[in-house]
Amino acid sequence: MKLVLGLAALLTVASAAVSRPKDQKVSYDGYKVFRVAVAHEVNKVNSIVKDLGLSTWKGAPRAGAFSDIVVPPTQVDAFTKAIAGLDAEVMHEDLGASIAEESVFQTYAATSVNATWFNSYHAYTDHLQWINDLKALHPGNAEVVTAGKSLNGNPITGIHFWGSAGKGVKPAIVFHGTVHAREWVGTLTVEYMAYNLLTNYNSSAEIKGFVDKYDFYMFPVVNPDGFIYTQTTNRLWRKNRQSTSGSTCIGHDINRNWPFQWSVTGGASTDPCAEDFKGLAQSDAPETTALAAWLKTVKANQGLKLFIDYHSYSQLFMTPYGYSCTAVAAKNTELQALAKGAVAAIKAVHGTSFDYGPICTTIYKATGSSVDYVNDVVGADYTFTSELRDTGTYGFVLPAAQILPTADEAYAGVRYLLLNMK
Repeated sequence: MKLVLGLAALLTVASAAVSRPKDQKVSYDGYKVFRVAVAHEVNKVNSIVKDLGLSTWKGAPRAGAFSDIVVPPTQVDAFTKAIAGLDAEVMHEDLGASIAEESVFQTYAATSVNATWFNSYHAYTDHLQWINDLKALHPGNAEVVTAGKSLNGNPITGIHFWGSAGKGVKPAIVFHGTVHAREWVGTLTVEYMAYNLLTNYNSSAEIKGFVDKYDFYMFPVVNPDGFIYTQTTNRLWRKNRQSTSGSTCIGHDINRNWPFQWSVTGGASTDPCAEDFKGLAQSDAPETTALAAWLKTVKANQGLKLFIDYHSYSQLFMTPYGYSCTAVAAKNTELQALAKGAVAAIKAVHGTSFDYGPICTTIYKATGSSVDYVNDVVGADYTFTSELRDTGTYGFVLPAAQILPTADEAYAGVRYLLLNMK
């Protein structure tokens, strides 16, 4: 395993990236977000989005689904006239105000490695500090690791912890968060997994059993460049910060770039300006290349029992495959049974309902995804991806008050898996 750089070096790299934003900060003041029910009017809604040059939050409008559409103040009147007669509601009356309320970060100190961390969102450098502080509280069975570097040289930073047998000798469990930069609640959910398992290792026989049985690798932010950009420039940025030859548009979708079923059509965009741009070639995003190689190394060295990629939003717990709606994973029957149990466990905590099933039939077709790659190329025993809260009331701009409940119920789903995986 590759050890992390020193904290001072990490903070220097992160601070340098934060201090050199190339673009003017994007304001969403006065923007509204509408949820439109798309029954048989998919062509109409797609035409409205295209004609008015609008962006959507969960991909292109699809028949039988809701479309969450971001509308600037100059287009609100035209948009509301265009959707007259369709079933629609306003998710955010003023998106800029919602972002401002969400982005009030609490002051962090090293003594704050406790549950209060999950009361707010945080600056990227504070996340790095927190990971190092959590490790420092558990020097005998935790270390900070990196899975490589981003395009801008930011280490893809995680925490590795283990039980009584020592490090690197038990099968690995790996969680990814925030591959899509704007999905902030995923960052804190993955951190909560590490916090809960480490802080309760000595007091809970069940948790001690989990940590003694597996090595855990938690990566809260696998797209650090994009995450930093959401905090300095554009809160709703999704991709990495990679340029593309022949285009002025920036960013590759890291989760459409993995080197498995990348060339299948219909599950990602070939347009560099699209939010799901797959890249010019598979694994041409440095983050994807680094993560793919790191996961293969873990599999070879100690085996990979479980991989989960955390996203938001939609409240889903999904299995392979994304690239095809007809292909069936080798362990599909077992995966569906585990997913069903996980969503029941999630609901038992706060009453939050999740759906489950293969990615393609549960949410949409997605090619070149981490889950399909880890399932078929790396060969993890169990592979899932989860879309966390909510289902559209707040979308990507989830209030800070929902961070801890989101993480708490997500852990319940993981607990079910740990108790029931073979």
